[in-house]
Amino acid sequence: MKRCMFVLLILSFFLTGCWDRRELNELGITLAIGIDKVEDEYQVTAQVVVPSEISTKTSTGRSPVTLFQANGETVYEALRKITKISPRKIYPGHLRTLVLGEDLAEEGIAESLDFLSRDWELRSDFYVVIAKDMTAEEVLNVTTTIENIPANKMFNTLKTSEAFWAATNGILLDEFIGYLTSDGKEAVLTGILVTGEQKKGSSKQNVESITPPARIEYDELAVFKKDKLVGWLTEREARGYNAIVNEVQNTVTAISCSEEGKATLEIIQFDSKIKGNINKGKPVVDVNIKVKGNVGEVECQINLNDPQTIVELEKNTQKKMEELIKSTIETVQKQYKSDIFGFGDAIHRSNPKEWKKFKEQWDEEFPEMTANVKVDVKLVHTGTVGNSFLEEVK
Repeated sequence: MKRCMFVLLILSFFLTGCWDRRELNELGITLAIGIDKVEDEYQVTAQVVVPSEISTKTSTGRSPVTLFQANGETVYEALRKITKISPRKIYPGHLRTLVLGEDLAEEGIAESLDFLSRDWELRSDFYVVIAKDMTAEEVLNVTTTIENIPANKMFNTLKTSEAFWAATNGILLDEFIGYLTSDGKEAVLTGILVTGEQKKGSSKQNVESITPPARIEYDELAVFKKDKLVGWLTEREARGYNAIVNEVQNTVTAISCSEEGKATLEIIQFDSKIKGNINKGKPVVDVNIKVKGNVGEVECQINLNDPQTIVELEKNTQKKMEELIKSTIETVQKQYKSDIFGFGDAIHRSNPKEWKKFKEQWDEEFPEMTANVKVDVKLVHTGTVGNSFLEEVK
């Protein structure tokens, strides 16, 4: 027994303890980082929490965050140079959003992401977005309402929009890097921009008005080829993209139900499968989609108690979705020539030997390949009422 105690005592001297301990008041908690390219240098903007404004119960009227910025030959160097102006070392362990400038994205972003993927302090559960028609700095320099910390606003808005609208896509850093290194699927990122009076975005006035002069908004999807931005999908095309890659959780879609009005359907279940094949030596994919939905709104005079009416609504929805998806595929094939849908990956999974033949010239094969689309729609519920009261009003 004494021998065991002696051994344990000796081993305790080799325990390291808290060798890397840092006090909270020594760290600048950073919730958003923006990276831009300015001439030949990286410009890094850090949105840092002001602790005194977060901890106090009553607002002092000061901003809950502040921006620090520095330039460097690398992202890491620029981040460290911020210590020249910040009283605390930048700590990105709680990062919520990474904003990349459009100019940087057009040049290529792989090099700028290496540090973020390598740093042991960083978790991988933050969104990556592209500043559309502006710099990342301009996006981070806007105050917000409801969520008084802009980084939280950006994170929660994208998370909510992805779940209930289906035109945006919340891509985490690890996912994005996975797409960049994949042989059969290119990457996309959601666009972020500032609408309204951008110059007033950083002022106190922006959070004092019912309608803020400037707002941060998500719109369109950035299309990448390798690590370079090559174009943008419109909101409509973004919905088509998310439908193809099975990223629709819940959304609504309006369809014509008569010559005079429309009905709005809520999509409650969505399942998309991409199957690759080789037909007569050429790659072919089948996109099969199954949808379940509810009737959410009716602005036309139709009889929802008639089963044939439901069948017609299902057919109209199916036709609209198929047209949207085919149009989205055609746009990407002809205009951007970037396989963001993962059609190559589907060919690889189903025909690994054949894929070796197409892999090297996939950039030429993808724009010409055939994609068959089939959508099956089932409407489950019509709401708490039958026919609309609009018929009685008219």
